[in-house]
Amino acid sequence: MTEEIGNGQDKSQKKDTKNSIQLDINDEIAQGIYSNLALSNFNQEEVVIDFVYLQPHVNKGKVASRVILSPKNAKRLAIMLQDQIKKYEDKIGPIDDTPQLPGINLSFN
Repeated sequence: MTEEIGNGQDKSQKKDTKNSIQLDINDEIAQGIYSNLALSNFNQEEVVIDFVYLQPHVNKGKVASRVILSPKNAKRLAIMLQDQIKKYEDKIGPIDDTPQLPGINLSFN
C-alpha cells in the first residue's frame, strides 16, 4: 500500500505534488496496534513514547509499540495532535478528558 501526502497534511487534504512524499506501508503496519495508555520519557536528545495495551481488571499491561523522536519532532507531533483534536471536536463534539486511571503505579520488567 502506498499513500502520498503533502508536507504537514493529512491524507484527507488536497495533494500538493510540489511538496509531496510517497510513503510505503506494509499490511501489518497498516492494520495498526490498539493502545489505551501512552507513557513518555525524555532526555536531552530524545523523547520516548510507549503505547501500551492495558486490559481491564488486569494489573499487567504490554507495551505494544515504542516510538523514539527528537525533541523537535515530538513538538511537531504535539502540534499536529492538537490540530487533529480540534478538528475532531469541531466535527464530532467535545472529548471527555476526565482521568480514567488515577493512582496507577507502573513498573517495567
